[in-house]
Amino acid sequence: MFSRLKKRKPLSALEQRLMDYVWAHPGSTADQCRAGRALKDSTIRTVLRRLEEKGYATHTVQGRTYVYRAAQGRQNVAADAVRNIVDRLCGGSVEQLLVGMVDNDVIDPGELEQLARKIALRKEGK
Repeated sequence: MFSRLKKRKPLSALEQRLMDYVWAHPGSTADQCRAGRALKDSTIRTVLRRLEEKGYATHTVQGRTYVYRAAQGRQNVAADAVRNIVDRLCGGSVEQLLVGMVDNDVIDPGELEQLARKIALRKEGK
């Protein structure tokens, strides 16, 4: 299932910080994204352009100002990141990832069972 989805380059730490801001403040300008950060205006604009190139953000133009929005919701981006981990580190096996998470106490088997029930209920509702 995962391999059918379009792969996207992962976010750098700085890109992640800006995306966190854009997700929390849809319709942000570069100046708003820069506020409170010790970064140059050109750095912010470069990172925002990179986010667009990678498919994480989009912009519209209002007058002469670029207004940025997330191209995908945070949950979709998280799913893409997990897909990349599954493909790279688990040979494409979600089962291998989940078993490894249980074995390494990242997720409790009871939590996994609860998630399985929620997923089954969601599928029944569709």
